[in-house]
Formats: sequence, C-alpha cells, structure tokens
Amino acid sequence: MSNHEHQESAHRPVQRKEMSRRQFLSYTLGGTTAFMVGGAVLPMVRFAVDPLLEKKSASTFVKVVEESKITSEPQVFHFKVHQVDGWYESDAQLSAYITKGDNGIFALSPVCKHLGCTIAWNTLGKHEYNCPCHGARYTVDGKNLAVAPKPLDEYEVKIENGFVYLGSIKSNTRV
Repeated sequence: MSNHEHQESAHRPVQRKEMSRRQFLSYTLGGTTAFMVGGAVLPMVRFAVDPLLEKKSASTFVKVVEESKITSEPQVFHFKVHQVDGWYESDAQLSAYITKGDNGIFALSPVCKHLGCTIAWNTLGKHEYNCPCHGARYTVDGKNLAVAPKPLDEYEVKIENGFVYLGSIKSNTRV
C-alpha cells in the first residue's frame, strides 16, 4: 500500500453496517418473548425455592414418657411429631430407644446407619441392637460393631416435671 492509498483510506467516512428490518424484528420479538417467559417462570421458581429460604425454627421437644418408666434396659417408645414439609403439614409417627445410662437418660434413633432398616434390641440374646436386614450390630450406647459405617444417631433429651422430652436428631455423642 502506497502512501497515497493510505491517506485516501484514512479520509473515507466510516461505513456502518445497518440493521435490516428482519434483524430488528428478530431482536425485538426475541427480547419480548424472553421478558414474557421470565415473567411467567420467575414466580414458579420463587414458589419452589421459598420454603428453602425460610429460617429454621428452633427444635421443639415432644413429651414421650414418664421418667419413672425408664430402665437400664433399652425400651422402644413411639411418639408423634408435627412437621411442615414445604407447604405440606403432617404428624409423623417416630420411635426411639430410651435408656437410663451412667450419664443419665439418653435416646437413640432406631434407624440403622447401614441402609436405613429399623433395628431391634437384644433379638440375638447378646444385649446389643441388631439390624434384621444386613446383620449390623450396635452396643447399648449405639456404637457400631459390625457392618454399619457409623454409630446410631441420638435424640436431644430434656427431662422436665418427671417426663422425658425428645427433640431433634443429632450425631451420637456417647461413643
């Protein structure tokens, strides 16, 4: 390119690529459609996500049994808990093995940590919890002996006015 050609190209006006009518309509209709779809979808997303955004309330304790009925031999007790799952409210039937130990009264969840079956106390005569599904075994304190990867979970326990109250489930602190 010679010096003269360079000067001519520098003095030419900049050519702009104009938008055609078809492109304008495509952009306008596409933007309007996206806006309308967003307006319809966002309330549905909000409806689905809203229960997850609510603050969790403190765990409530449920009256289960009189303190005088608790022995050093684990006993299963059934109780109901009112629960709210999103917009669905129900009363769930739960159970716990409640025992009087050296450090006071404690309650264990009967759900096996291996695959979630319900355990039973002393079915083999060895004074331990046994899982009928796959042979998992636990001590009185819920320590895993065989098969299960973790100890049994325990309930928060509160004793008030001669009654045992159970709260939410937590990891086992006894083992």
